Amino acid sequence: MSSSEGRLSIIAGGFAEAFAALLFFFLSIGYSILFEWFWRGQTVGKRVVGLRVVDAQGLRLQFSQIVVRNLLRVADALPVLYLVGGIACLASRRSQRLGDFAANTVVVRIPKVREPNLDQLMAGKFNSLRTYPHLEARLRQRVSPAEASVALQAVVRRDLLDSSARVELLGEIAGHFREKIAFPSEAIEGITDEQYVRNVVDTLYRKGRTGVSPDPAPAEAKSVS
Repeated sequence: MSSSEGRLSIIAGGFAEAFAALLFFFLSIGYSILFEWFWRGQTVGKRVVGLRVVDAQGLRLQFSQIVVRNLLRVADALPVLYLVGGIACLASRRSQRLGDFAANTVVVRIPKVREPNLDQLMAGKFNSLRTYPHLEARLRQRVSPAEASVALQAVVRRDLLDSSARVELLGEIAGHFREKIAFPSEAIEGITDEQYVRNVVDTLYRKGRTGVSPDPAPAEAKSVS
């Protein structure tokens, strides 16, 4: 083999090693950086198991923090099988590895939120708003997911509040939704704020339902002309 061929083989070998290093960086580090940034602290694996990277002080996670914690993954992996990172996690009160210490981040578990059984919660309840489907549709358009969630949680947890706090909270929520859409007086007359909020929740979360008709008046109670 000539000297020129030897130099070419060395250069080719150098390019191959550089390419392998770049590929390793992309697969092991670049992948995590990209996903944790675009998925707000989650990779595919973290999303599957319900984990998320967050700022240790509860502030908005910055791109620089994501870069730092992932670049230091190399140090955490030393000498083998993430031994350094594992020891750091065991020694840390918040299970932080070296990358988390440097980036001031922590990995938290996202609890699974159980949706309440609205069919059971609203069973047997008459929704007077159902008689105005066009206004119901307008209400759904004007209510944000956050507003709907507040109303739902208020209805679900109302029994945990004392009576005065319960009346005050549901009164404020009812007033907020009354400003969204003005239903005719016959739809809301005679119902409490709590009933109104319950009807709103039923409208927002159970779109396919028609409501439960009120019990008909007994025959002997009807007026006779």
